[in-house]
Amino acid sequence: MKNLVFIMMLLSAVSCDIFETRDAEPPDQSRSNYQPATSPETLIQNLINSLADKDVVNYQNTFVTGLSNRVFTYVPSSTALSRFQNLWLTWNTDSEVQYFNNMKTSVPDELPVSLSLSLSPESFSIFGDSLKYNSEYFISIPQRNSDPLIFQGSLELSMINIRTVWLVYFWKDNAIKDNPSWSDLKGSVY
Repeated sequence: MKNLVFIMMLLSAVSCDIFETRDAEPPDQSRSNYQPATSPETLIQNLINSLADKDVVNYQNTFVTGLSNRVFTYVPSSTALSRFQNLWLTWNTDSEVQYFNNMKTSVPDELPVSLSLSLSPESFSIFGDSLKYNSEYFISIPQRNSDPLIFQGSLELSMINIRTVWLVYFWKDNAIKDNPSWSDLKGSVY
């Protein structure tokens, strides 16, 4: 009787493939280049990577939230200010997320958004308890059946270090000549 029970258990274990390995499942979320922004340079790299990866969570993680007494302020370029007058009155980090999600859905999944910013030491300067970052930028938004949309200008970011992480609390955008700026991108897809 004991042998019969042992044989039945052995057969059931073998027949249900209990000891076979299975194929690995793909991850639920895409891989991310996000690093904790323990330096201002890492914060800027996270901003660049969040656009390339089209990762709204990483983009949102570059801005101050309720962890600080600072409130995020965005100052659009003068051309975008006149084009989208009422939009900027209540612009905040939720608006940044809304713009980013809308922009992301307009870009083919397989193509990255390209953002060029300077990481040179001259771009950073200490200002009180903050750090100011100034750079020209170039953004290329790929389109499925046409040339990419190009936006360029210069930006000024003010950052603060909260619990060893650098975060943006102030952003001023400036157009360069007649080129559409980042503010024009935000206003057009918001």
